[in-house]
Amino acid sequence: MEPDNYIIPAQTRIGHVHLKVADLDRALDFYCGILGFEITTRYGTQAVFISAGGYHHHIGLNTWYSKGAPPASPQGVGLFHTAILYPTRKDLAAALNRLIKAGYPLTGASDHGVSEALYLNDPDGNGVELYWDRPQESWEYQPDGSIEMYTRSLNIPGLLAELDK
Repeated sequence: MEPDNYIIPAQTRIGHVHLKVADLDRALDFYCGILGFEITTRYGTQAVFISAGGYHHHIGLNTWYSKGAPPASPQGVGLFHTAILYPTRKDLAAALNRLIKAGYPLTGASDHGVSEALYLNDPDGNGVELYWDRPQESWEYQPDGSIEMYTRSLNIPGLLAELDK
């Protein structure tokens, strides 16, 4: 197979993200305490792996090179955000409800046609997207076959109404 014709297998997924943080306990308060991830492995006082559903890790957190460091500059290169995919709209609504109860601020909330998303920053200033995908059969396509995506305001009350269903 020629490299120019190679297409990555459709089953390929992003396995995990590993973040440098300034304060491990503060990061755990956010990722485990608010978002609900579970600790799967600790590496002393400098690193922790966390996951959903018992996977070895979806997120790694470490202070190896970043303990006490300031957030990265928004104008610099680096990770824009980590996107966490929830299985259902109701699960995303539950996450939003936890954020509201914790008084944790959102930086945005969007309907993208194919998905609904909440945006926020973790305590170290790393962008985090919490989202769910609409069923693929409901996605719309442009005449050229590309997926129709947009950014519109998310109906927050409508999302929270999922909790009453």
